[in-house]
Amino acid sequence: RWFTHFYVVSVLWNGFLLICLFRAEFLGGSLPSWIQHVHRALGQDSQSEDTDCEHFSALLVLLLLWLHSCRRLAECLWTSVFSSGLIHIVHYCFGLGYYIAVGSTVLCQMPTNLRNGKGKELSVEICWYHIVGVMMYVWASLHQHRCLVILANLRKSKSGKVVSLSHRVPFGDWFERVSCPHYFAELLIYVSMAVTLGFRNLTWWCVVMYVLCNQALAALLCHEFYQNHFSSYPKHRRAFIPFV
Repeated sequence: RWFTHFYVVSVLWNGFLLICLFRAEFLGGSLPSWIQHVHRALGQDSQSEDTDCEHFSALLVLLLLWLHSCRRLAECLWTSVFSSGLIHIVHYCFGLGYYIAVGSTVLCQMPTNLRNGKGKELSVEICWYHIVGVMMYVWASLHQHRCLVILANLRKSKSGKVVSLSHRVPFGDWFERVSCPHYFAELLIYVSMAVTLGFRNLTWWCVVMYVLCNQALAALLCHEFYQNHFSSYPKHRRAFIPFV
């Protein structure tokens, strides 16, 4: 249940970055000086010519990241039914840092002239990969929400009252193919953001690889738990990625 704290931090921090970037892009403002100093140290001071597509991509990805955090926070507060399991303090601190860093990662990819408050006013230029990325994001987000509702309903009565905190075997939606479809959907959401950035942002693909490794490990552990505790667990289900 302490994962809720991650999304509170993410909603507040990435919402703040989104407002700052929106003001810089559309209202002719500049990023706060302390953000400029931090991102000048972290970002690439490339002098290459940038395009409106690249500006809009970063703004759109930061918006998608913020919306994802808002949805996950709402699910933690009103959908999920958590057990009494504990989180390691190192995992907790890393999670807080991650959700601060991931939004900053998007902002660091902005051209130097904008981060220094010298960017031109943005004219929105929608490219084909923006449409594909957003469609993929919506599709993965819907399935992730459905799977989280299925998990929560395993611990509720038909009236919606929590009756148990024990583990049961989920069925329906992507659970018919994998043990942890909500983890698979998380990966797809981050891939969709890489698509929205136009495929060519190497830094964000590093974020995708981190999410892949993190979610795959968690899914394997969860898959083994199901297999060890439920003798009739469906043998055709994979741990993380369908058919793999």
